[in-house]
Formats: sequence, C-alpha cells, structure tokens
Amino acid sequence: MSASVAARLEMVRAAVDRAAAANGREAASITLVAVSKTVAPPAIEEALAAGQRVFGENRVQEAKAKWPELKARIPDIELHLIGPLQTNKVRDAVALFEAIHALDRDGLAEALAKEIARSGRAPKLFVEVNTGGEESKAGIAPGEADAFIDTCRERHGLTISGLMCIPPLGEPASPHFKLLAKLAERNGLPLLSMGMSADYEEAIAHGATHIRVGTAIFGKRG
Repeated sequence: MSASVAARLEMVRAAVDRAAAANGREAASITLVAVSKTVAPPAIEEALAAGQRVFGENRVQEAKAKWPELKARIPDIELHLIGPLQTNKVRDAVALFEAIHALDRDGLAEALAKEIARSGRAPKLFVEVNTGGEESKAGIAPGEADAFIDTCRERHGLTISGLMCIPPLGEPASPHFKLLAKLAERNGLPLLSMGMSADYEEAIAHGATHIRVGTAIFGKRG
C-alpha cells in the first residue's frame, strides 16, 4: 500500500529540514506549497489535518470550485496560483489567492494593477522567468526581466515580491535556479519560487523560498 498523504507530507518536511540545514538556512524561511491541482477533497482534507496550510492551484476555475468553503472553515489557508492567468480571470484570482506566481506579460500587469486598486486586495506577485528560453512556455526572457520588473513597478505601480521559474524537462535544474537567484538579487527581490517534487532540495540549495511540491505529497495524478 502506498504511503498516506500525511506520511508523504512528513517525508517532504523532513527533506526540507535536511536541505535547509545542509545549506546553513532556517527551514522556516522555506514555504512548502502543496500543489493540489486535480487532487480530490479527501486528500486535501488529509493534508489539512496534518497541518499543511499553503496550497497551489493551476487554474482559477478549479480553485473557485474547491477552496472558498475550505477557506471559510480554516481561515489561515494560504492559496497560491502557480499556473497561467488569463486577464479575464484577474478579478477572481485577486479575490481568491494570496500569491500569484505567473506574472508574465504587460497586459496582465496592467489588469492586476487595476484590480488591486479597485479591490484593495494585493496578493504577492512573482514574475515568471522563462530561464530555458522555451517557445512552448510562458514567462519573461531572462534578458528582458530587469526591464519588465521596472515596468511593473514604475508604470503599473505593482509591488513585485519575487521571481518564479520552471526549468526545462530533462535539463539540469541548477543553472536555472542560479540564474533566477541572480536576477532576483539584482532587482532587490527577496522571494524565489523554484523547485518541484524532483528537484526541490536542489532549489533550496540555491535559495528557494517557495517550493511547489505536488506528486511527492499527493502521489501521481490520474
């Protein structure tokens, strides 16, 4: 029988503790985002019972269907949007999420600025950087990241909290994590959203403050 969600969650937490200690970091400086996209309610309830409070979703509509009732019952749940955001979903996203990890274009920055001003609610914003230059992926090219961050700040008045990346599948992740950390430091950004189930310990070694872990907690999907 496969391990329970609670047992897998405990294994991930222990690995985070070890990776933090090995790199002279405090484990408390690393936020474990449990990626709950397509995860059924019983598994989410098990993670909640084990004390997990930060969750990541890929789609606004799925999150709207799953989380409002849970957030009403457990007020300290923190929800992160880790997938792409369409501009027509910005109002719902700002209302529901505490953090948005995929700010990747000027039109989205403009829409977020307007909705934050209208609602008075300001999620943490991460700029997604396409560190591998993959045509199939969203994200700002590394060479354009500085200018885009400046545009978000100066033109749109947004507070940018950090950067996010997804290294190309099959490539060593470390160079991408190093590049993201360098870009963040250069722009005075304290948060780094990087590292998933296969490489989160490596990401911690390079300064990750937010790791997005799904399979290692909830098992393989479908």
